[in-house]
Formats: sequence, structure tokens, C-alpha cells
Amino acid sequence: MQSVFSKMIWGSNHIFYPVVPFESNIDKLTALDLTAGNEKLTPEVISNINLFSALVKDSIDAVGARYAIGGYAEHRMIYGFSELFDGSGQHMEPRRFHLGTDIWSAAGTPVMAPLTGTVHSFAFNSQKGDYGGTIILQHDFHNATFFTLYGHLSLKSVNEMTEGMTVEGGQIFAETGKPDENGGWPPHLHFQIILHLEGYKGDYPGVCRFSEKERWLANCPDSDLILGFNRYLARSG
Repeated sequence: MQSVFSKMIWGSNHIFYPVVPFESNIDKLTALDLTAGNEKLTPEVISNINLFSALVKDSIDAVGARYAIGGYAEHRMIYGFSELFDGSGQHMEPRRFHLGTDIWSAAGTPVMAPLTGTVHSFAFNSQKGDYGGTIILQHDFHNATFFTLYGHLSLKSVNEMTEGMTVEGGQIFAETGKPDENGGWPPHLHFQIILHLEGYKGDYPGVCRFSEKERWLANCPDSDLILGFNRYLARSG
């Protein structure tokens, strides 16, 4: 199903709006590795929001970038600080495999719709490690329907939402939140494409068990099909 979606996106020749302010001829991007291979991600850093936020900011500032991005299909070890991602049983496999793309920047960064859609649902998912402010848009595109999820938003963003309202492509409709309203994370936007919501409202898993990754990836195509950021990373190194 993901390959069908990919062909639909590429075959449409549609130009998507950026989901955050970005000028490709000026702004620089850097990749942020949150796997176990990043030796700077010590347990002390992961469990301390100030240290974690400083690590993200330093990664951006070190290369003069506007954003740090990454995370799609990334097997991460950073979720151990929250029980949200651990199985309820002693031998249950924890969730560590990331299904969206993260765009790391300052709190209050404007969030825009990449194409016209309607507000399917929204919520304030307040559990530690969760999305915090969350909005899901529904898009009807070339006789197909899919959804985009925006996580780690400000509480103000969800308080201003109404289900069914139209959001035009390029319209600012939200902003990234501070740690006390985004689930306890360094400020960033979690962007995820979802083909079928499977009954979810205002929420959808952004992290799955590694053993189940094929099933989840089939329903959550590569976010860069819409973001188009990866092409700028090579020149940003």
C-alpha cells in the first residue's frame, strides 16, 4: 500500500507547502541521530529535559542550521524514560521504532498544512512522553484519502481547533509547544503520514515495536514524500 501511495504522490507532480517556515535557498538542515549509536545520548541526558534540549540546540547551532530533522524508521533508545512505551508485562517488547519525522526547533515555531485538509480530530495527550498537543488533518487527494498527524504542539494550538474546519495549504494552524505542554520533550514537531486511522481520534501511535515495524510502516509512509527535506541534507553536512 505504501508503494501505491508513493506512486500517487510522485505521479501527481503536486507541490506541497512546507510544514514549517523554510527557504530552501537560504536555510540549512542537519540530521539528528537518536539511535543508540549517538554516544552523546547518555541515560543522564535522556532523563534530563534541560540537558536533552541543550544537546538538540547544540546540534543545530554547530552547523548554523535552522532545523534538525530525522527519525523516520529509526530504532531509538530514548523512550525508556516513560512507561508509555513499555509493555505491561515483564517480557513484553517495548516500543522503540519511530514512524514519523521529527523537526527540531524552538518552541513556538509555526506549523503549516502541506496541502488543504480538514481537521479530523485533536487532543491534548498529556502523559509523560506522549504527544502533548496533537492535531490530525484529513486530506482528499487524487480520489484517495489520507491523514497527517502533528504532535508536540502547544496547548493553545489544540484549544483553537474545531473538528471539520478547513485548513488551507500553506496556512499556519498550530505551533510547537514547550516541554511542559508537549509531553516533556525538547521542542519539535512530530509529522507523520497515516493511510488508515484504524479508529483513532486525536492520537495514533508514532512509535511501534521493532518486531511489528513492517505492519506499521505499511500504514505510515515515509514522511519525506511530503516534507521533501532529505534532498537538502546532503548539501547541509
